[in-house]
Amino acid sequence: MTVIDTLIETAVADTDLLRKLDSQGDRFGVPRDVEFLLRAPSAEKATTVASFINDYQYGVATTQDLDDSPSVLVVIHMPIEQNAIQSVSGFMACVCELFGLEYDGWGCVVQAHP
Repeated sequence: MTVIDTLIETAVADTDLLRKLDSQGDRFGVPRDVEFLLRAPSAEKATTVASFINDYQYGVATTQDLDDSPSVLVVIHMPIEQNAIQSVSGFMACVCELFGLEYDGWGCVVQAHP
């Protein structure tokens, strides 16, 4: 798969998730913690990518399950309006392509109307 294919696939998945959140009454403009999951082939790769993200302040990255299923959880406090979330999601997908990880998408808590 090329980077372009990855970005297209990611954009489609992001739009599907936004539709689901919209159906739950989410207010996209309300900032909240958004979690991005990057699956790594090894603990070493997970540690390298977490350091890269933290060193350049792209988000707050922590490694998880280094022994069994290494991954990086990146948390960014942001609104999820389509242009913003797709830009950040696309960036995370590109980071995965560059470092040899698998991008597993993003999630957040719904910020519904009161």
